[in-house]
Amino acid sequence: MPSADAAAQALSPGMSASLDQRVEQQHTINRTGKPGADVLSTPAMIMLMEQAAIEAIDPHLGGTHATVGFHVDVKHFAPTPIGATVTATAEITEIDGAKVSLSVAAFEGDKQIGAGSHRRAIISIED
Repeated sequence: MPSADAAAQALSPGMSASLDQRVEQQHTINRTGKPGADVLSTPAMIMLMEQAAIEAIDPHLGGTHATVGFHVDVKHFAPTPIGATVTATAEITEIDGAKVSLSVAAFEGDKQIGAGSHRRAIISIED
């Protein structure tokens, strides 16, 4: 099996992915039912960004490697209500051995609601 560093050779800066998600109650800061702000939570936005990052990297690694996140630096700019669609994007910006850096962003239509960076490490998933 190739090493994680060797698996990273299948990647290049500029590779990207995007995912859409409709905001539902379980994605809000009010997921417990308490009256108040029924808007997309920051953790839910980051989770969608992380999933986009996984989609930008993992399909290129074959079946022997995957990635795990180890750093997130994200700002959440604006609220997004239930029913709206959020699009998260992730683009590889740097590869350093088995460590991959990505630029991540989230949008509600044309309005950017979040942005930042995310880092993932390539790991072996075979015994």
